[in-house]
Amino acid sequence: MKDKCGVVGVCFKDNLKKASYSIYYSLLSLQHRGQESTGIVTRKKSDFFYEKGMGLVNEIFTFDSLDSLDGNAGIGHVRYSTMGASQIENAQPFVVRHSSGTLAIGHNGNIVNAEELRHALKASGSIFVSTSDTEIIAHLIIREHLKGKDFVESIAEVMKKLVGSYSLVILTDDAIYAVRDPLGIRPLVLGNLDGKGYIVASETVALDVVGARYVKNIKPGEILEINSHCSLNSHRVIKLPKKAYCMFEYVYFARPDSVLNDIPVYKVREKIGEFIGLNDDIEADVVSPIPDSAIPSALGYSRASKIPYRETLIRNRYVGRTFILPEQKARELAVKLKLNPIAGEVKGKKIVLFDDSIVRGTTSSRIIKLLKGAGAKEVHMRVGCPPIKSRCNLGINMPTNEELIANNKTVEEIREEIGADSLSYLSIENLIEAIGMEDSNLCTGCLTGKYPIDISKYEQVKLPVYIKK
Repeated sequence: MKDKCGVVGVCFKDNLKKASYSIYYSLLSLQHRGQESTGIVTRKKSDFFYEKGMGLVNEIFTFDSLDSLDGNAGIGHVRYSTMGASQIENAQPFVVRHSSGTLAIGHNGNIVNAEELRHALKASGSIFVSTSDTEIIAHLIIREHLKGKDFVESIAEVMKKLVGSYSLVILTDDAIYAVRDPLGIRPLVLGNLDGKGYIVASETVALDVVGARYVKNIKPGEILEINSHCSLNSHRVIKLPKKAYCMFEYVYFARPDSVLNDIPVYKVREKIGEFIGLNDDIEADVVSPIPDSAIPSALGYSRASKIPYRETLIRNRYVGRTFILPEQKARELAVKLKLNPIAGEVKGKKIVLFDDSIVRGTTSSRIIKLLKGAGAKEVHMRVGCPPIKSRCNLGINMPTNEELIANNKTVEEIREEIGADSLSYLSIENLIEAIGMEDSNLCTGCLTGKYPIDISKYEQVKLPVYIKK
């Protein structure tokens, strides 16, 4: 599974200080959120400079290219595709020139009524260069702005039309806008650059790498304006009675050293393992994670169960992200290239194998086969996420419902298919308790099929009329 993207926005008070380097280092820290394409747009007065390409951040940008991205304000983006193909036309940020200036936009999330909006825009004369839902948002904002509204009013008007998830960074001729959807599905945070400016980003790790002090989460329904003087103006244009933070950010997507919605991700993952360990009675020699996201949970399980923690699999971090292997034997080879068992830690052992989630089940099956091939006596699978039964349309690129192994199989049937000696998942109740948040403020749609908005009919969330602050 893949998350949609990571976004960054930086503004320095000093007009001579370049934003491009801070954006670059922040994007490197968010590389886990998107590895297909990346881009940076900067602004110096009314001049915009931009570069983007297909690949990793350090493959696209050089010191020369960062130097050429002039200006003290800018935005950046790393992308996985959930809406629109993986091609250069869909790489972000998008830069759109209009009759009164320029707008650049980066987006993390997924707009489920995008095709309806695109159809209406095309019917009224709009021309698109991509298949991304982000370009639709840009068109809508500019249309409202050209009616005479300021950008806060324009963005607020567009928020009423969007159904889905979005954390946005928007760069205009005189400001940066950080925008979070009314349910807060995707994360977005603000940091202070040692009194020299501000940074907004998808995760707190992007703040850490540039030495920024965490200030706050961008609130659901908030438009945070950072003007050309680096002054902040907050506009809470939509306030709904509940939130819907994505539970999968805590389970898998976010880096473990991030803090999401004021909750440390590492602690959540430790608690996930502890809850499973406290309720497990399996006899085993070692507990071991599938690296890397399951490591904190395996440690928590080990502490609760008193079963020793040992690494049994070593990840090869240099295989490459685009290892395209269409044949079955080649795909099995890919697993061996990416993960290699430590023979001395595996042979003759009963292993509790911890993973963050099971999606199709194919990777779990290959890893279990790999461990047993290396001499493991038993492999007992423990999973930190409850069974994923329903496809997400809110910013996570998942298979179809039919491809999700838990959609039409019992836990016992899944165990048989992946070849585990036993299989146990975390319960939804324990997941909510591990996160430490009321279930009414979490989106668990991929587990329950019940989403915070009506995705199937694309019905509008009832939003209040925007009142200018």
